[in-house]
Amino acid sequence: MTTSPEARQPGSPGAEGDHLRALGDSTGLPVLEHLPAEILDASLIKDLSLEWARTHCLLPVTVDGQACVLTADPDQVAPQEYLALLLGRELQPILASRALILAGIEQCYYSRESSPGDFLKDLARSEGPPVTATIPASADLLQVATEAPVTQLVNLILLEAVKRRASDIHFEPFESRLRVRYRIDGVLYEQAGPPKHLEESLVSRLKVMARMDIAEKRLPQDGMARVRVGEREIDVRVSTIPVAEGERMVLRLLDSRSALLPLSALGMAEGMRATFEHTLTGADGMVVVCGPTGAGKTTTLYAALGLLDASRRNILTIEDPIEYQLSNIGQMQVKPKIGLTFSNGLRHILRQDPDVILVGETRDLETAEIAIRSALTGHLVFTTLHTSDAPGVILRLMDMGVPAPLLAACLRSVLAQRLVRRLCPVCKRSTLVAGVARGVPSPMMAAMAGRPTWEPVGCGECLEGFKGRLGLFEFMPVGDSLREAMRSGASGLSSLRRVAAAAGMVTLQDDAQAKVLAGQTSLAEVLAVLA
Repeated sequence: MTTSPEARQPGSPGAEGDHLRALGDSTGLPVLEHLPAEILDASLIKDLSLEWARTHCLLPVTVDGQACVLTADPDQVAPQEYLALLLGRELQPILASRALILAGIEQCYYSRESSPGDFLKDLARSEGPPVTATIPASADLLQVATEAPVTQLVNLILLEAVKRRASDIHFEPFESRLRVRYRIDGVLYEQAGPPKHLEESLVSRLKVMARMDIAEKRLPQDGMARVRVGEREIDVRVSTIPVAEGERMVLRLLDSRSALLPLSALGMAEGMRATFEHTLTGADGMVVVCGPTGAGKTTTLYAALGLLDASRRNILTIEDPIEYQLSNIGQMQVKPKIGLTFSNGLRHILRQDPDVILVGETRDLETAEIAIRSALTGHLVFTTLHTSDAPGVILRLMDMGVPAPLLAACLRSVLAQRLVRRLCPVCKRSTLVAGVARGVPSPMMAAMAGRPTWEPVGCGECLEGFKGRLGLFEFMPVGDSLREAMRSGASGLSSLRRVAAAAGMVTLQDDAQAKVLAGQTSLAEVLAVLA
């Protein structure tokens, strides 16, 4: 059972690992220094309280067909006997570090099969204790069995959404039912819905979690909650609006582990990424990321900030809302009700001696002018705009009233992006592009005709043949030719595109074609996004 030092995990380093091996030698018990996934058995913990397992640091596992228990203290006899009695079988003790056992407990409880649909089949019509009872600031979704029925249902819905990588949960009331849908990889999928009579209790429970007024049902409300999955914390942004049949509620799940990605994980081609990273090395200028809502602009900007040395530079952001907390970076939340707008907040940020500024969105001329003047006076400024492509950023800022010479002097680069679903590597199959698909840009179609591409199939490892998402990118570095075009008054989108293309701009269609031919996504998915 003892493994080599090379196989050790952080669970039993240094003195603790030496102590365990000495304890194993003296007691004759095997020592586990890493945790193979195959020994975790969710059936062994189905009747075992999560809190009991954590408190006593005991985890039943199956090793070579034999029931065993991981323990850090072999003298802990009474809890081991209780566990053996609960499971109705003898348990062979195996020594492991506390950190390794606790990590195994979280992994085992997370992986157990428990869905809202199964729970609803057995749910009694009783709603249990009042949902307005005091709750902790951060509820643990793994701790389900000891809660009231409605609380259990809410926890299971949230836990299932986290397991399935959902970004949003929709609760939609209708006359005779309550529909629940998860948004996964940008697409809404309907789930098992709770019975209509539980709707009010379920909505009230969610309002309590989000510190909202449960008595107010006539007006829209916004709130924030925080839940835990073991040691992992997830912020939940809650929004309600009154509709004809009740209150419609949408939960946005903000999981920093899945959103705070390095730039290399976004799907950007190596050459484009190297050039984009080079634009981030300057001391001043403006970098713009554009695209529609939900295209991943904030994720890209956070990844770009992650490349900067926050210990040597003063990095400040102004956002609406703050999606994720960033370490070593000052983040300001826009609050229009009290006069803290993007433009007003940006003025005050400039008095904080910043080196790098992130403006969550440039919405008006006042914000644009302050951001541009900041970029011209020695600050590196990041911001976003809602335009369909990179050259459109130039026209949008000019339409706002930004003088072309100022824009030409400060703009360093523009990155346009979209998100497409990634094909499942397990079940995707090859196909040939035949004929001209309607709506496909002709240069892209001409390059792809007769070449093998890939299409989704669907298997147990994915959802409808897709698993995860990746970005499509259009990168436009702003060089001398494009600056001259701006200064000379070029105002047409087509002329700006020609100049940018001649200067080496990689278009969305170019990047989409490369990813389709590489089997990363499907032609139909690209068409749906770029149409």
